[in-house]
Amino acid sequence: ENHEDMLSSKSNRLTEALEEANKLFSGVSCAREAALDAQFLVLASNLGKEKANELHSEMTTFDSVAFAEDLLTFMGINRIEIDENDSDSEGASGGYLPTSAWQKLGEEAEKYFRRAPSFHYMLGSFKSDPPVPRQRIERQKKAPGGEQKRAMPAQLKKMEESHQEATEKEVERILGLLQTHFKNDPSTPISFFDLVIDPNSFARTVENIFHVSFIIRDGFARLKLDDDKLPIIEPCKDNRGREDDHRSQARKQVVISLSYQEWK
Repeated sequence: ENHEDMLSSKSNRLTEALEEANKLFSGVSCAREAALDAQFLVLASNLGKEKANELHSEMTTFDSVAFAEDLLTFMGINRIEIDENDSDSEGASGGYLPTSAWQKLGEEAEKYFRRAPSFHYMLGSFKSDPPVPRQRIERQKKAPGGEQKRAMPAQLKKMEESHQEATEKEVERILGLLQTHFKNDPSTPISFFDLVIDPNSFARTVENIFHVSFIIRDGFARLKLDDDKLPIIEPCKDNRGREDDHRSQARKQVVISLSYQEWK
């Protein structure tokens, strides 16, 4: 909207807009805001380029003819030894360049270029033989009808078995702790959250709830609510109680939501 004002040499509107954009960029949190900032930078750079093109300086322009003359002088041209054919032509600038002229120019120009080291083999070059053509292996077509049984890799099977064994051992350990505590003090109810929550690890707390769920599912323990509507857990006394619960379908599945803030 203020294109002409932005390009004016007496105006600092472009600089002020860039400073304001830097302040706004500190509060960028969304992808759309970052895209708008990038779009503004493109627009500001185009305006800056136009503003720079309109600046008038007193610098001298590059004269290719004068540069060539200075270059020949640096290379050591000898204008005394001129060929006879060149001496007859009018306006022809001739001369004689020594054999080391281009080498002198190359050594001087080499100072202003950073060149990567040349690549070479430590033990000579390798013989490049043509690649051996690979034999095309035809895939076996699947038999129509029944699907073939896929074989599980041995390593993956071992990992699953070890993970399952670790889960079973942890469930048995927690069940043993629950039964021991209830046996020592059967009159005091055991708080479910006191049992599963690890005050030093949120991940360990989630694992404890996961392992206790197996104990509840298999009927080795049951959950109830106390007077404050908080869950308490107690182990089942015998297998008969578990069978009665299974037949009457008294057990229900419950999903517990526990966020990190609630755990803290």
